[in-house]
Amino acid sequence: MNSRKIALHETGIIAIGVLIGTAILVGIFALLGKFTPSVLLGGIIGAILTIANFFGMAVISTLAADRAEQQDTEGGKKLIKSSYPIRILVLAALLIVFAKSGFCNVITLVLPLAFVRPTITISEFFRKKGE
Repeated sequence: MNSRKIALHETGIIAIGVLIGTAILVGIFALLGKFTPSVLLGGIIGAILTIANFFGMAVISTLAADRAEQQDTEGGKKLIKSSYPIRILVLAALLIVFAKSGFCNVITLVLPLAFVRPTITISEFFRKKGE
């Protein structure tokens, strides 16, 4: 599998995990009688931002790996190091804008970011050896 297909495959796995986690989160709000449209909107936007952030990281990692294959390991390292603060700043700015808008529940907006690590852990548990 080439590096671009790997990036898309891994992003797909993360997307599934984040969407399941977000659905459970919104479901908990509904069970507690706290469901509002802002809860749903926050969950949707939070999930989209989380998946987009992971996709951005995957694309940058792919580009850095391509540079490393071309014997430009230093260029690949610089690309990853420079992209991280930009991604985080853009993500933080968007989260702040949506949180301040009043249209999104802040908890459901931010919590999808925490679903990435468990998704990676669970997917590694089911990954076949040699993949």
